[in-house]
Amino acid sequence: MAKTYSNHQKQLIKDYYRNLDKIALARLGELVSKIYLAESESKKDTLWKQVASDLKKLKVPPKIAQHIIKSRSPEILAKNINDWSR
Repeated sequence: MAKTYSNHQKQLIKDYYRNLDKIALARLGELVSKIYLAESESKKDTLWKQVASDLKKLKVPPKIAQHIIKSRSPEILAKNINDWSR
């Protein structure tokens, strides 16, 4: 059975996908804070996996994404987020 959406729901869905890049940037900013505050390495590993996923959603060039992930530096990630949000 096909799911039908109201006009309001359709508009919300359209807006979500239109702003997906802004949502991913905001999420990356939150992840930077969480990485700084993470106490265990396993928690940091999980957060960096989420960062990698969000970088793919933003379609960040693979070389840049690999550099960020390999460095595991929240400072580098934060600097790039600042540059991308301009």
